[in-house]
Amino acid sequence: MELEFKNNRIVFGKELSNLDKLVIRFVKILNRLDVDYVIISGYIAILFGRSRNTEDVDLFIEEMPLEKFKMFWKELGKSGFECINESNPEKAYNNYLKEKLALRFAEKGKIIPNFELKFPKSKYNLYSLKNKIQVILGKEKLWTSEIELQIAFKLSLGSDKDFEDARYLYKVFKEHLDISLLKRQISELRVEKQAEKVLWKKD
Repeated sequence: MELEFKNNRIVFGKELSNLDKLVIRFVKILNRLDVDYVIISGYIAILFGRSRNTEDVDLFIEEMPLEKFKMFWKELGKSGFECINESNPEKAYNNYLKEKLALRFAEKGKIIPNFELKFPKSKYNLYSLKNKIQVILGKEKLWTSEIELQIAFKLSLGSDKDFEDARYLYKVFKEHLDISLLKRQISELRVEKQAEKVLWKKD
């Protein structure tokens, strides 16, 4: 896979999967309403070529007033999406997002794949939203988590699948990573032992 780095952007070409197309369709609604977002977690590894399935795509979205969220909810419905854990937009906003709990949206009549949306609740969540990177796929654009933070975050989750995601991203981006930033993120998340096991070991 050929990756081209331009400032805070990654440009590359790939044949879009059905999941890629669904993600692009979803984030276009966020873009249309000028809602700041960042994609995090497992889908990033999948986007860059890791072959595995996922049931959800995780995103942080900026905190917004209720009225703007209602507009977003309405636009999602018009575009064929529905919330699968709450049917009322005000309850969804007050009982989930404002409580820092996730809302899940999927295509109408489906459960998976779904989009798990949260307001940021920690300094790392806010950091990922403020320091995101743009991924350009032909004419399409996505905002994803900074790769260094994503690798460290995956190490902190601790499952075999997460370790494999972290190692995959490290191998793909090894020549382009800010290693000092990566080590700082690893240190802050206290996953030095995991990094030694998963990243620094020789193949």
